[in-house]
Amino acid sequence: MAFAASLAKLQEEASCSICLDYLGDPVTAECGHNFCSSCIHQRWDHLQSTFPCPVCLHHCPDRSLKRNTQLCHMTEIVPQIPTSGSQRKMQEEIPLCAKHNEVLTLFCEKSLELLCPQCSSCCAQCSVSSDHGDHPLMPTEEAAGTHRRKLKSYIKSFSKQIKDTENRSEMQVSKCFEVRQRIENVKDELDSEVKQLKNFLEKEQNAMLISLLTETTNVEEKLMEEKNQISNHSSILNSRVSDIISKCLQTDMELLTGIESIQNKYDNLEPPATFLYELKKESCSLPPHYLGLHKMIHTFQVDLTLDPETAHPCLIISRDRKSVTYRTAFGLRNLHGRTSYPAVLRSEGFDAGRHFWQVEVRGTGPWSLGVCKESFPKNAPMPPSPRNGCWQFQFWANTSDTWDSGNWERIGIFLDYELGEVSFYNLRNRSHLYTFSERFTVKLMPYFCIGLFTKSLEMRIVKDER
Repeated sequence: MAFAASLAKLQEEASCSICLDYLGDPVTAECGHNFCSSCIHQRWDHLQSTFPCPVCLHHCPDRSLKRNTQLCHMTEIVPQIPTSGSQRKMQEEIPLCAKHNEVLTLFCEKSLELLCPQCSSCCAQCSVSSDHGDHPLMPTEEAAGTHRRKLKSYIKSFSKQIKDTENRSEMQVSKCFEVRQRIENVKDELDSEVKQLKNFLEKEQNAMLISLLTETTNVEEKLMEEKNQISNHSSILNSRVSDIISKCLQTDMELLTGIESIQNKYDNLEPPATFLYELKKESCSLPPHYLGLHKMIHTFQVDLTLDPETAHPCLIISRDRKSVTYRTAFGLRNLHGRTSYPAVLRSEGFDAGRHFWQVEVRGTGPWSLGVCKESFPKNAPMPPSPRNGCWQFQFWANTSDTWDSGNWERIGIFLDYELGEVSFYNLRNRSHLYTFSERFTVKLMPYFCIGLFTKSLEMRIVKDER
């Protein structure tokens, strides 16, 4: 019994793991595994850059193989050792139909099943019929050839995908360094510009640097995550190619067994999604009107209060009438005199002169600011626009929930009634956002609106100390 086991082990070691026959002209791969020279070259025939070992998947660069002379002599001797009848019987055993115990000689192309002559009239996944209906039946040899060619067709596609994913991986590394360099350049520009107005813009500089560092971390994490996904996808593709090559070298019966699930697995392989990113423009460049804006604030700044009588039922006005927050209303009250959108007006309007006011916002959600006519149709179903007497500029806030964090939005609105302009400024970086031009002839009311279904958003009127 021990001799038989040792003999079987010796025969296994003298066999090729690809063709499962005794080694012919054996060669040794870099990882130490042995194969028939013709088998391993056939296995690597369609590969170009990576040559995995069929046993351990170790990458063998440049098809590096060495002829094993000693093993060659051994494989000439092993086949001469007498083999017992039971062993020969196991080697020559052919798979039989589990139902009829007959040789599986046919293959149903519709249900992708091996059939014997008796069960060929009925397919496990098809409706039963005496003549198998119009289901195409093929001899196993012919079917195996067809499906072997189909499986091999995946190799070219997967090889291209492997090359593409490797290129994408290299590009992502390059992009990562590019983003870092661009951010460093932006930081240098910020430092140069902030030095000119250091005392005035110290807080803004710190906020921008924190934003840049956060953005750098987020981008690098996402790029590294995609790189890992690409690497995993490349490994999967390499594994699939190896599986296909191994499958194609199997016997007809082994190849066709479970062919449907194998093809579904290969057809449904999806590459990882591409992370698209464009670096946000962070700049502290001051527009030509920077000093003019500073003078404008201190010259034309007005003190506003909100009018609760004009507030939408979903809005809550603070006691000092300086801030407004959104709430959900279960059954709206009478909207008489109130806006149909979640907005509120100032208690008094302007019909002449120049006026400047500031608004800060924290939280997340849509909001808008501007001016509207005193006769603005508050209950109109149409959205506010210059056509119906409302000049508003829309924003989207995504800040923290606390004012102390310094993460909030501040917008300045300048009304020049005689000139017919309403201008909007981002006061965090002193930049001009937009200007409406119109000929005003009626009283204008400052307009404050918080978007519907906002979860947490607070707007408040602020004023710089003179």
